[in-house]
Amino acid sequence: MSFLGRGSAPTGGINQERLEMATQELDMITDIFNRIVSSCHAKCISTRYAEGDLNKGESVCIDRCVAKFFEVNKKVGEKMQAAGAAGGAGGLSL
Repeated sequence: MSFLGRGSAPTGGINQERLEMATQELDMITDIFNRIVSSCHAKCISTRYAEGDLNKGESVCIDRCVAKFFEVNKKVGEKMQAAGAAGGAGGLSL
């Protein structure tokens, strides 16, 4: 079975529901990437470009920034899942 459901569709056409889900996932990943780039760029890279490549300090800062972004994203997701599992969609306390 293919990702877009070609193998499972009786008519051999593309499964529109799966295509929409894939499009939404791509949009979410693109949004996360763009937020990471803008946030970490503002924090780690000087507006005065002296070199064509990142220096050691900028590179380490970018690595840490991205790691922190994903760690916070993971913790927020866990909190939201716990709140949803508790049945309190309106009772979210972060």
